Amino acid sequence: MAVVASAILLSGCSAQQYGSGGDIAVDSADGEVVSGGDTGEAGSAEEPGEADRAVVITGSIVITVDDPIEAATDATAIVTEAGGRVDARNEIAPRDDEEASATLTLRVPADSVEEVRAQLAELGDVDETQFDAVEVGATQRDLEVRIRTLRTSIARYTDWLSDATETTDLIKLETAIADRQTQLETLEAEQRALADQIAMSTITLHLRSEGLAPPPEGPSSFVEGVAVGWNAFVGFWAGVAVAAGIGLPWLLLLGAIAAAIVVVVRRASKERPQEK
Repeated sequence: MAVVASAILLSGCSAQQYGSGGDIAVDSADGEVVSGGDTGEAGSAEEPGEADRAVVITGSIVITVDDPIEAATDATAIVTEAGGRVDARNEIAPRDDEEASATLTLRVPADSVEEVRAQLAELGDVDETQFDAVEVGATQRDLEVRIRTLRTSIARYTDWLSDATETTDLIKLETAIADRQTQLETLEAEQRALADQIAMSTITLHLRSEGLAPPPEGPSSFVEGVAVGWNAFVGFWAGVAVAAGIGLPWLLLLGAIAAAIVVVVRRASKERPQEK
């Protein structure tokens, strides 16, 4: 039947085979073959299964540690032992005017995320933790169906190509195959990237020194309260002193003007009775 269909499709001259819209005829024939051959497979792909529970987990952890560089090495060991890897590692050594810090992009097996998170928390004081899980089962199934459809399409076009005799037919079929092959490679790359994201969760780990940690929101004991109150008292009067220093020249100028006005007014008040 395939040979007969190909003979009908490719019989006669090129203009009669494809008409004024040769590509349209090829696409139409391909569409019929694909829809007829993939209906059952596509339906089975839509049934609930393991893909429905596919999730992509991403997270971010901020930890204050004594030595960020050393802690980064420990974090790398933790991830490696769990079967993961470090995709990126950025370290800033301590300097006179800059505290040490480190940022790591960790890829961890999805089933080991909680275990790795707990071990990372032991490196220091955890300041912030945020994790998100996004379901991608529908996207995964859609990619599978589109890839199967393109593979079937390419196989059908390849069969037609082997029976083609006209040069124009060969060119059109080869162009159609190349176009679908490009689409297939793109979808396969997306499928591999999505599978990697599902299998290996991404954790961004920020390690910082105590000097980079935000100050506490308020005192937690009586002694700390007294210290905060005293600092506020000293700071207030220090601010007053600074303000007084800034305003002193203006106060002297205003005082001199006011004194001059008072002298003029007094002289004027003494001269008025004498004139009477």
